Amino acid sequence: MAHAHESNVKRIWMVFGLLSVVTIVEVYLGIVKPEVLHLTSILGTSPLNWIFIILTLLKAYYITWTFMHMEGEKKWFRRAAIWTALFLICYLVTLFLIEGGYLHSTLAPLVKW
Repeated sequence: MAHAHESNVKRIWMVFGLLSVVTIVEVYLGIVKPEVLHLTSILGTSPLNWIFIILTLLKAYYITWTFMHMEGEKKWFRRAAIWTALFLICYLVTLFLIEGGYLHSTLAPLVKW
């Protein structure tokens, strides 16, 4: 039996809208940099950085879910793919934050930031 062709125009516009809103929020926060979020520190970095990290992970998850058609896969395959990617991304972000903090503390006397 042939599968009926489904139009995904509505879904594509929904994905486009959601990703656009998240990106606009990220760009707005990057341009404005509210002092409350930028000049304080939580867990080694500013809350603004944590917002960027969380929104970026949200976009990566949604892109994977939608464009890799994960909603149609078996539950454990979805979990294996998504959880592994999220773990590796979180691990990479942690390493970048640790290395960035080390470089900043080491080079701060030598470089005018």
